[in-house]
Amino acid sequence: MTTEPYALAEPNKEATIGGIGKTVEREIPVIDLSDFDRRKHEIADALWQASRDIGFFQVCNHGIPQADIDAAFETAWTFFELPMDTKARYPMPKGTNAGWEYKAQVRPSTGTPDNKESYQITPPNMTGLWPSEEELPGFKAKMLEFERQNWELGMRILSCFALKMRFAEDFFAKAHDPNSDQYQSTLRLIHYMSMENAKPDDFKTWRAGAHSDFDCLTILHQKEGEGGLQVCPGKDAAEGKWTDVPPRNGYITCNIGDMLMRWSDDQLQSTLHRVRMPRADEYLGRRLSLPFFCQANRDAVMQGPLGKYPPITAGDYLTMRISANFAKN
Repeated sequence: MTTEPYALAEPNKEATIGGIGKTVEREIPVIDLSDFDRRKHEIADALWQASRDIGFFQVCNHGIPQADIDAAFETAWTFFELPMDTKARYPMPKGTNAGWEYKAQVRPSTGTPDNKESYQITPPNMTGLWPSEEELPGFKAKMLEFERQNWELGMRILSCFALKMRFAEDFFAKAHDPNSDQYQSTLRLIHYMSMENAKPDDFKTWRAGAHSDFDCLTILHQKEGEGGLQVCPGKDAAEGKWTDVPPRNGYITCNIGDMLMRWSDDQLQSTLHRVRMPRADEYLGRRLSLPFFCQANRDAVMQGPLGKYPPITAGDYLTMRISANFAKN
């Protein structure tokens, strides 16, 4: 049995929801991670419920200091402010999820490139892709430290899902082992272009077209006042009902990805989301977001507790998803 049709099911679904739709109000669950060890079962229940219902939630008291998040944003900007020909020396090789790309990600929902550039940090794949110390002093060390902080938060959250799926609580930490050369979790720096001097037609495209993520869990850092993220749960996708998720200091937005949806035998929801263009009365400047994608190691075998799907390695699954979402050069 081939597994490819399943891996392509999500982009095929995305291809049907490229329209503007309508904006509706809905509650995005907020989950307090304080006193984590003592409250773990309570937190796990809340995460499971949110991930069954909507697939999106925000966490507070998450353990990453705001000062470290702010510093990561400042450091990320130093990369994007490099000259284009300098960034072009660190291109994303085919078949990997590391390095720099410029308007290369084409969403099945739109058929056009997202209006952004990004730099992917996947530690084992970064040979030759780090800016030199002369170009960006301290950049590599700072980004790797932030990557590890996000990994630690991701594994705490995923341990709750392991608990609910009746796996060992360290199941997903082992499947995302950062000391393995098979590691493929990714910290992504995303720069959405300024729209301050854009033409009217430019606002008809998307900063990021509608899509679902193809990881287990996404941890998303955004700057307060720089919104645009919208979500559309599966049950409302056909009607195009979208909800804004404004960024707030102290809160990190998280969502379930296709990888964990499959791993849970579809008990959890991978939710469609997008980044819309700003309106005339909103902040029009450049926008930066820092998502961390918890993507199981390439050799990790994905098979859910109910045995709904045949096993597939996370490497094969992710390769097919990346191929479906980037333009062919």
